[in-house]
Amino acid sequence: MTAQEISELVDKGEDVCNMDVDVVTTATRAIMSGTYAVLSFPVNSPVSFKRASKVLLNGVPAHVGPCPNESLGILDVIVFGTAHSVLKHNYGAGHLFRELVEGKEVDVSVVTNEEETIESQVKLEEMPYAKLYATRHSFKNYAAFVNVSDKAVNTIFHATQFSPDMHGATLSGCGEINPVQNDPQMETIGIGTRVLMNGAEGFVIGEGTRSSPAKPNLTGVADMHKMDAALMGGFKTSAGPECIASWAVAIPVTSQSVLDAILQTDNDIPMVVNDVDKRVMIGSSTYADAWKNTDRAINFNPDACLDCEVCKPIRDCPMEAIQRKDDRMMLNRYQCFNCGFCLTVCPGGVFTAELGTLHFEMEGKHQDVPIVLRQSDRKRAEELAEKLKEKILSGEFTLNEMVERIY
Repeated sequence: MTAQEISELVDKGEDVCNMDVDVVTTATRAIMSGTYAVLSFPVNSPVSFKRASKVLLNGVPAHVGPCPNESLGILDVIVFGTAHSVLKHNYGAGHLFRELVEGKEVDVSVVTNEEETIESQVKLEEMPYAKLYATRHSFKNYAAFVNVSDKAVNTIFHATQFSPDMHGATLSGCGEINPVQNDPQMETIGIGTRVLMNGAEGFVIGEGTRSSPAKPNLTGVADMHKMDAALMGGFKTSAGPECIASWAVAIPVTSQSVLDAILQTDNDIPMVVNDVDKRVMIGSSTYADAWKNTDRAINFNPDACLDCEVCKPIRDCPMEAIQRKDDRMMLNRYQCFNCGFCLTVCPGGVFTAELGTLHFEMEGKHQDVPIVLRQSDRKRAEELAEKLKEKILSGEFTLNEMVERIY
């Protein structure tokens, strides 16, 4: 079963034991800054230049190396997921990775050590090597953020400036279906565990940076050639574009402790509330505030459009999924992240959804702060967990034992 199916049974009051389920499929889709790609591909004929000193891919800086490939006309580069284009505002590595996987041609600009410039184009199919690496993905669960200060804040945790005085909240984390949440002691997830990263089979290679037994996260790797572009992308924030990634992990029910974690629902899972300005914890809620009795997808009613002179949903959409065509609003569902920010800035009600409200105590006072932006896409995560379930049942995806435990 999927983790969502298990949680629905628990919510109905049904008893679930280890005789009822062998494997639970879990997933998450969210902004995951700890991402980088290693790419290798030819850019010119051999001996045309000795070494590259600088490289841009669609204006996104790439780090040359580690192999110099002297006089071979081949680039080995590393592209950080947090890299921003020097040519196009709000375009970053997340957009680049998605466009490569979509099969689009990207512009390559190389400055050689002789200070000559070489311009070319390349597609993913022309790259013999293209791997995406995670340095800090799939947190057990992340956090919600509010701005306690009296000034607006630019941050990666909001699509625009974060309004002051706790007028709205943002959040990350898929709660009850998140992979590590369903195996918090890492009994089944370890080094060598096969996973889906952006839809492609890959492997866990260890714990992530700043990971700990109390707050675990994962590192991993997968081949970009086999990824699904719909599960990737770039996400605009007020501090620059960030990178989206998706994971799906199968959790074998091997012990009572694993089953106990699987049976926890959003009501049981704490969601820390942080002050985005000082990055300190100010309270605690649960993931039920975000995902119980809320809408996974955004409802779209273009007939409600007021034809505002400046359309804020078009201007502010973190995914640039909203356009106007032939005097009519259009929503690109393929591009949409279901973050919900459009409905918080649209005065006409073109976009509607129940996003939830944070309920927490701060300094002895009860706070109710409406959620205005979700940086995790629970809808696609649930679909990805279902896809992994289907792959396992059909024999397309084979579970494997880890090589070594992480903790």
